[in-house]
Amino acid sequence: MNLESPLTYSHTLLAPVIQSGDTVIDATVGNGHDTIFLASQVGRTGHVLGFDIQPQALVATKQQLVLTGLAPQTNLILAGHESLNDYLDADQEITAATFNLGYLPGSDKTITTTSTTTVPAIAACLQHLRRGGIVSVMVYYGHPAGKSEKQAVLDYVSGLDQAAFQVLQYQFINQVHEPPFLVAIQRR
Repeated sequence: MNLESPLTYSHTLLAPVIQSGDTVIDATVGNGHDTIFLASQVGRTGHVLGFDIQPQALVATKQQLVLTGLAPQTNLILAGHESLNDYLDADQEITAATFNLGYLPGSDKTITTTSTTTVPAIAACLQHLRRGGIVSVMVYYGHPAGKSEKQAVLDYVSGLDQAAFQVLQYQFINQVHEPPFLVAIQRR
């Protein structure tokens, strides 16, 4: 057995939590891998809200969703994740949310997520997160804006009330070149 990569481990954590019919969020659609995973988990009666600020990310993801038959349960939104409250009712619960911080692979590396939008978006997800639900944050920090975003995310999640949330950091510590890591937050 090999240890799972942080991204694979995020799916391992999310899979048993998400049920058919649930509402979930992909806060950073990117190349659509998490969107497809989430859509397959919620089934035809569930709903995935996917956010990205880059049109090419949404176009490529939409094509993959159509090819896999998962488009009906997915709503892709050309907007930043900081606007997710505009798409949820005030009392609406979500079961899970995924974030992949950094930049869109194969795209302009100067267009990145930032702490000024990421931390409020994580906080918004936590407000809607049902008991037992998980917010998964993949932190890629090997780019200029990444280090400050990494620190802001860690500062925020470290301060969450342990009576309400448990927070996990999953990271390989002997790898070079600033390896990505997972932060998983579960509502108690």
